[in-house]
Amino acid sequence: MSTPELQGLRALVTGGASGIGAATARLLAARGAQVAVLDLDTTSLPAPLRGVNADLTDDASVRDAVADTAQQLGGLDILVNNAGIGAQGTVEDNDDAEWHRVFDVNVLGLVRASRAALPHLRRSAHAAIVNTCSIAATAGLPQRALYSASKGAVLSLTLAMAADHLREGIRVNCVNPGTADTPWIDRLLNAAEDPAAERAALEARQPTGRLVRADEVAAAIAYLASPAAASVTGASLAVDGGMQGLRPRPEQG
Repeated sequence: MSTPELQGLRALVTGGASGIGAATARLLAARGAQVAVLDLDTTSLPAPLRGVNADLTDDASVRDAVADTAQQLGGLDILVNNAGIGAQGTVEDNDDAEWHRVFDVNVLGLVRASRAALPHLRRSAHAAIVNTCSIAATAGLPQRALYSASKGAVLSLTLAMAADHLREGIRVNCVNPGTADTPWIDRLLNAAEDPAAERAALEARQPTGRLVRADEVAAAIAYLASPAAASVTGASLAVDGGMQGLRPRPEQG
């Protein structure tokens, strides 16, 4: 029997209690890693995932959580910066407080987790950081000004971090999911006047004609986090059903 590809590695997934983060945490564990999940509420995590409660907007909370995780796991090899929140509207629609709130989680949360993890990652022979970015960073989407700005920052941060930590042996990459079938999208659809029509519109704008599954994004994250991707750093991997790069002709009626 072959050895699981992540056997012996230790991973921390932020925002890992639901959606893409939960799918990622489960997959990393299935591939042999010891996995801890950092989230506001980790009471419902399945074994063998370990939960650590922390608020990414509180630097002291994040530092303590990462230190405790590294101590429990005996080190840290992989950090998945997945936690994030959504926002709707044009540049006029969100007030300053909402801009600060979204950036505090989506950008500074990534910063806080990364700088807390770096001292531990520097001691790893297979150190990797994977950030969950978005199609919103590379394509203009309507009613997503604030969210797009925050994910554009994540994309730029990924490149800058990859350059900064290259010589330390720490790879930094990101995944850019298209519209994914997650609890956040469910809440968005439920709030729409016509949920079925809104879902159909979201599906139609992706060339594959369907939403991206959380497990598909998790598979991309697991690849970028693994030693199999040892020569991959500073990359953004689109998992979007062709939304960014393809321009298919409409089907003939």
